[in-house]
Amino acid sequence: MAERRLRSAASVAGTVAAVYLSARLVTTLFFWAAASLSGPTSRFGADATIPSLAMGWDAQWYWVIADRGYPSELPVNDTGQVAENAWAFMPLFPVLARTLGAVLGGYPMGAVVLALVAGYAASVVLFVLLRGRLGETASLWAVVLFANGPLAALFQMGYAESLLLVWLFLALWALQRRRFGWIYPLVVLMGFTRPGVLAFALLLGLYGIHRWMRRRVDPLPTPHIVHIIALGALATIVGFAWQVIAGVATGDPSAYLETELAWRRSWVGSEEQFVPFAGFVQASSLWFGIWGLPPMLGPIALAVLVLGAAALLVRAPQVRRLGPEIRLWGASYLVYLLAVFFPQSSVFRLLLPLTPVVAAVAVPPSRWWRIGMLVLCLGGQWLWIHEMLALGDTFYRIP
Repeated sequence: MAERRLRSAASVAGTVAAVYLSARLVTTLFFWAAASLSGPTSRFGADATIPSLAMGWDAQWYWVIADRGYPSELPVNDTGQVAENAWAFMPLFPVLARTLGAVLGGYPMGAVVLALVAGYAASVVLFVLLRGRLGETASLWAVVLFANGPLAALFQMGYAESLLLVWLFLALWALQRRRFGWIYPLVVLMGFTRPGVLAFALLLGLYGIHRWMRRRVDPLPTPHIVHIIALGALATIVGFAWQVIAGVATGDPSAYLETELAWRRSWVGSEEQFVPFAGFVQASSLWFGIWGLPPMLGPIALAVLVLGAAALLVRAPQVRRLGPEIRLWGASYLVYLLAVFFPQSSVFRLLLPLTPVVAAVAVPPSRWWRIGMLVLCLGGQWLWIHEMLALGDTFYRIP
């Protein structure tokens, strides 16, 4: 039995590796083309290279953290408000990348290799997470679309997204199988890799309610109740821990929140304060105005999108096949984004944690449907790389 499981695991790892490596070759070609097209108006200049693209934008912030740590005194702008600084970024990725870079010859190499390996690990776990619900073929296609997706360039950049996805997919897998003990360390790892663990706390609350309502057909033993409550409490504590750490380190209790608002204030003005759920409403009006459309239509379009997403999570048969854990995660993460985020051009990157939900597009068995989805993914990937890296010259080209 153990030998059979080992052979099965090796087969999965090998198959996913073939998919992932072929996808990375395509992305490398896209990077080469983007470096060739980069011009003097691009952030990367006319002499851009694949390594410079891989360490662009937020990858620089992680490099600063690895090299200098976090500021003990918050920087301020000309109006005296907190300016953009490293406290907006969590420490686990730069610490691991610096450690790996010490072996590989420098932080940039360590950061890219860490993102690359984490992307492969996330692909393997995604396959295992989906296989029990979708079957092997659909799950493998989901991995194909994930590895070649519009945001797949992040697997070859010094960003923390792929590392977060490893912890998230493992935590969802453990929740599916009710191996609650595994989730405790994963919650901590998620919380110090990227913001968003509060969405997992909401997931645990909704999951507990779901299990309680179904307790007559799906028994809910006391140990499970204890684990769900304890994990929810831990995720909540971890979700606010970075704010406390930043406050203690800088002497300013609002250090983290003011740092996050520094990015938003460049869009909406210096008097901006955090109000839950206000960011998306403000941004919808702002973006409609930028597009030359009546700003009043923005909130209406936002409401339609939210209702449409809710309908898909509740009613779409392809999504229902994913199981309650993944569907509840989708709902929790969308609520979290709506509550705390101000959507800019980076919103697409922040949607990556919804990958297990989006895997529903791999469910229809039609080969042409799946090939069509792959073509769309590759087209979206080139568009993202072209806009954010080859051009990268204005506010809506910031990844």
